[in-house]
Amino acid sequence: MNVSSPGPDPVLYDTHMHTPLCKHADGEPEDYAAVAQARGLKGIIVTCHNPVPDWAPNIRMELDEFDDYVALVARAREAWAGRLDVLLGLESDYVPGMEEWLEVLHTRAPLNYVLGSVHPQLKPYKARFYNGDNREYALTYFKHLAMAAETGLFDCLSHPDLVKNIVAHDWEPMNILDDVRPFLDRIAATGIAMEINTSGLHKVIREMNPGPIFLKEMCERQIPVVIGSDAHVPERVGANFEQALDNLEAAGYRSTLVFTERRAREIPISLSRETLCPFQ
Repeated sequence: MNVSSPGPDPVLYDTHMHTPLCKHADGEPEDYAAVAQARGLKGIIVTCHNPVPDWAPNIRMELDEFDDYVALVARAREAWAGRLDVLLGLESDYVPGMEEWLEVLHTRAPLNYVLGSVHPQLKPYKARFYNGDNREYALTYFKHLAMAAETGLFDCLSHPDLVKNIVAHDWEPMNILDDVRPFLDRIAATGIAMEINTSGLHKVIREMNPGPIFLKEMCERQIPVVIGSDAHVPERVGANFEQALDNLEAAGYRSTLVFTERRAREIPISLSRETLCPFQ
């Protein structure tokens, strides 16, 4: 009698997703976990938008909801124990001057993973840094990514090149590449990871963040990469991960990272492919 051997155990995580506390996402963490299991993932890291006083409060939890957030993820972790890892993370906005606030905030809970985010689409960010020059705005964004890396507050920088969707009609990456390279050099020197974010396929410029040109530049500098869907609804968990793996290999990557307890673990791309289930 022929008995087929079981396939390899899941290894890949979706490392970027949200909760209703951010005021623009739907579904409980348990729902996101259920989709992750169906997708052949080993786990999820919930990374809702951090509280920041007086900084775009309409798209993030309030400070007095932070403990509720921790409890929300803990409830899902218990519900899925033994079946799927559900880990607590945070997506923390960065602009110069927020360092002290973030340093204290990140000690309030046992975070597994902290994404550093620069969100150039936010009204307070544009009000402070946009002067009508789209090229200068894009370079300011990349400068702030480098500054975020140099704070040492984050494990990974989320959706790099997000600014392209704000300056889409002027976006030509080769025209600013020489000016961006020194910022990528600064990022690489810190050892921080950067994200490939599959939600970019649904933005103004329909490609992942980052696009292939910047992804290749990152690989040439040996900047490690984490895959995240940036899911705001459960159905987006693990979305387009196969394409993300294709993009990574085309750029020269052979592995990705996942963080637990703020420590990185390497996952071979070849093994990730073996355990993913097709995205419906």
